[in-house]
Amino acid sequence: MGGREWAWLVLLSVIWGASFFFYRVMVAELPPMTIVFGRLAIAAVALHLFLAVTGNPLRLPLPVWRRFAVLGTVNNVLPFTLIAYSEIRISAGVAALLIGCVPVFSALAAHAFTRDEKMTANRIAGVIFGLAGVGILIGKDALQGLASSDFVGELVCLSAAMIYALAGIYSRTFSHLPPLKVATGQVTMGAAVILPFMLAVDRPWDLPVPSPPVWGSLLAIALMGTAFAYILFFRLIARIGAMNISLVTLLQPVSAAFLGWLFLQEGLGAKDIAGMAVIGLGLLLIDGRVLSRRG
Repeated sequence: MGGREWAWLVLLSVIWGASFFFYRVMVAELPPMTIVFGRLAIAAVALHLFLAVTGNPLRLPLPVWRRFAVLGTVNNVLPFTLIAYSEIRISAGVAALLIGCVPVFSALAAHAFTRDEKMTANRIAGVIFGLAGVGILIGKDALQGLASSDFVGELVCLSAAMIYALAGIYSRTFSHLPPLKVATGQVTMGAAVILPFMLAVDRPWDLPVPSPPVWGSLLAIALMGTAFAYILFFRLIARIGAMNISLVTLLQPVSAAFLGWLFLQEGLGAKDIAGMAVIGLGLLLIDGRVLSRRG
């Protein structure tokens, strides 16, 4: 990777890391499903406009839209909602660390559900280190069980990471479509799927008018953290490949923790930093760089 590619990678990690900060701001005034619907709906409009302006509008048969509804549910609606719910209880930095475990769960899911991505020695070692890092992060809270608000939030966030891993397996069935169209289709149908639940549960017409920071966070997470991030992600993956872009998983918790510390007075304790280090080593092992360079 050259200097430009590294700059784009760092930018993407900052954008996605900031999403955890924006969630933390919004959950103070808005319920999770309202946040997720706003994020997906605004991003869908922006992505459709981008495709239209570039002369490549999204026109697909009805059966594909049905499959997009499934993908939008498992890759957007469920994990986004769970992350928002978790951040009522845990800091943005800890949430980002736990979501950073997606490659760990992806390695397990790929071994179980695919034929071409079975466990190797480095992946097994990476999974062990990744799970050990999770244990460090939530170990003390787990001993208190559901009586601990932090443990509930951590458990919910881990559930989102597991769902992301399963969604990654299902998303392979869309490999025949341009990636940006897949992104547009899934956020569009994700917004449609969550809309009736949001209206029934959150009753947004009864909610107080959000403050300017909340409106700003919603627009930022939708336009920057979703629409622009997808455009940047797919352009970057075409230049540097899936292996290199996986480094964003290691970088985004740093920006999330920094923004939480700077604006929300959140801090990471010693166990959080230790857990991040162990998880980071696990991700590098799964990625294969450490062992391949030693060899």
